Amino acid sequence: MNAKVEAKTFRLDGLKWLLVLLLVGAAVAGNSYYAEYPLLYRVLAMVALCVVALAVAVNTAKGSAFWKLLREAQVEVRRVVWPTRQEATQTTLIVVVFVLFMALVLWGLDSALGWAASRIIG
Repeated sequence: MNAKVEAKTFRLDGLKWLLVLLLVGAAVAGNSYYAEYPLLYRVLAMVALCVVALAVAVNTAKGSAFWKLLREAQVEVRRVVWPTRQEATQTTLIVVVFVLFMALVLWGLDSALGWAASRIIG
């Protein structure tokens, strides 16, 4: 079989990242410049500019790789077998009991070593 895999080419990535920075900068600067306008309008404008910046960023090599990673992570989360409520409760109780036991052991060792040190020192 002759399977040809075409690699997606990304051109002008540097300019795209510059555009992303300019869009985010414009959102931040516009928010402070238009301070007399209601907050809702400024937030909507910032969200719109950030969505455009995100769309531009996804069209870069690193942005595309990150987006692919997010999609694969979502698939993996669906494969996870989550514990039942009873299993989660039992595991939590085991951890709490073990932590309390170790706290008592360490408190006892600290007290014994402190007592021994005070006897040696005087």
